[in-house]
Amino acid sequence: GEQGPQGPPGPSTGGAVYTRWGRTICPNTTGTELLYAGITSGSVHTQHGGGANYLCLPQDPDYLISGIPPYYSQLFGTEYQNPVPFPLHDRNVPCAVCYTAKRISKVMIPAKISCPKSWTTEYAGYLMAERNVHKRNVVFECVDSDAEAIPGSEANTDGALFYHVIATCNNGLPCPPYVTSKTITCVVCTK
Repeated sequence: GEQGPQGPPGPSTGGAVYTRWGRTICPNTTGTELLYAGITSGSVHTQHGGGANYLCLPQDPDYLISGIPPYYSQLFGTEYQNPVPFPLHDRNVPCAVCYTAKRISKVMIPAKISCPKSWTTEYAGYLMAERNVHKRNVVFECVDSDAEAIPGSEANTDGALFYHVIATCNNGLPCPPYVTSKTITCVVCTK
């Protein structure tokens, strides 16, 4: 038989989701939507075990069970460490989970503050992780250079921590172009 008329367009699919560490809003210049603003958390830096990543917890949690299970892992708030280059030492870290419908890929590029041509810069900042002498290993995250703190979080609780990452030469990292003890930057890009 003959081919019929073209049907209506299907549902839109795709998009990219990313976490903006250190901020409570998504960039308003890139067409992003805030899924939720949250609280950065992770396992405490002094213990073995627990999660190996930071989480952006919603500010309004839901629970399924009551009571405490006999064995568990714990979540702690995350604090900024090192007051340089921004004065937020010992303050708790907010986060925002952002969605962009028009772009479907996301990448965090360490040691850069701009995205490749044809990519959109969502935000740039500093590469951060736990301190190198702590028991807990975590993934590196890009924390916004215009970071803010959770209001009222001045207490030093030392749960999960964000430290700046620096280059270390003579251990396989080529120097130049890297320079010992320089703070590593980062950028989050979408396309």
